[in-house]
Amino acid sequence: MNLSIIAGRRALDHIRDHGLKQADFRAVVAASGGPKWFVLKGLDQYLFGEFFSERQTPLHTLGSSAGAWQMACFAQDDPAAAVERLADLYSRETYSAKPSPQEISGKARILVKHFLGPDGARQIVDNQRIQTHIITNRCKGPAASETRWMQLGGLITAGAANALSRRNLRHFVDRVIFHSGQHSFFEFDDFATFNVPLTPGNVEDALMASGSIPLILEGVKNIEGAPPGIYRDGGILDYHFDLAFLPAHDSGLVLYPHFSQMITPGWFDKSLRYRRAAMHNYDNVVLLAPSQAFVDRLPHGKIPDRNDFIDMEPDARLRYWQTVISESERLGEELAELVDGGRGLEQVQAFSNSRI
Repeated sequence: MNLSIIAGRRALDHIRDHGLKQADFRAVVAASGGPKWFVLKGLDQYLFGEFFSERQTPLHTLGSSAGAWQMACFAQDDPAAAVERLADLYSRETYSAKPSPQEISGKARILVKHFLGPDGARQIVDNQRIQTHIITNRCKGPAASETRWMQLGGLITAGAANALSRRNLRHFVDRVIFHSGQHSFFEFDDFATFNVPLTPGNVEDALMASGSIPLILEGVKNIEGAPPGIYRDGGILDYHFDLAFLPAHDSGLVLYPHFSQMITPGWFDKSLRYRRAAMHNYDNVVLLAPSQAFVDRLPHGKIPDRNDFIDMEPDARLRYWQTVISESERLGEELAELVDGGRGLEQVQAFSNSRI
């Protein structure tokens, strides 16, 4: 199997009884991860172009960083073409030997404009069927500074505080969700959360902010319609998510195409093996991820990541990334077989403490 499907207790019972049906899903979520997303490109093409193509009722999407860029493709009139634009230009990106945050931010801005196209921002705002939610973080204190040593100091302090308790991050960032539709579908109370309507004038800045990795890219200042401040990567709080996506009374399911079978709650938790998402938050989640066997067969035995910009020459990196993008089509093909004929449904796994 190239595709692993992992489900929470309630989701597992449901899909074993009823299969995977698009109407059963209320939301789709997508995590931070930069070029790790390339391994999901074929899966996205199937989900956006076929699985949800007949959707009539609203489907609510939530993404942080690269995941927000994925979901922004989904809400455009031709989502498959938008995904293609994103993958093509992103995979061909190059930088100088020691790029500054200004250089990287400038190229990221070009990329966002490219996959949005001339009318993508309006399409996202006006789409009543696919309602978009983009997670950003408004920084407080030194972490809001563009002076490198001050920002670094703020991040080190935030990381140390997070190691003691994730709740301590409330002193360093606020979550700000930019949403289409009249109201935000998602209601979170773990941190101060501000909801800001998307407009054609702030979609681009919201997407830029959601992907603005601290120290790597510049923050985005004073986004239209949002509380004043410096906005950075949505993954600081919500890297892979530790959230109750749906209200307790909602019987729907959540679909989570993810590049990993492991869940890391926030950006600062990547090195904290004891920090896990709450199992109950994934009770209604169906996670789609490449199997370990699939990853082992890829060049270098891994999926792409940002270190490839440093560790590989541009031509070698491009060949590697293009191979991963091509191989990712196998994931979409396997999911289609499962949806259409139930093939592989018996191999759906349950979430366990080793993954969360």
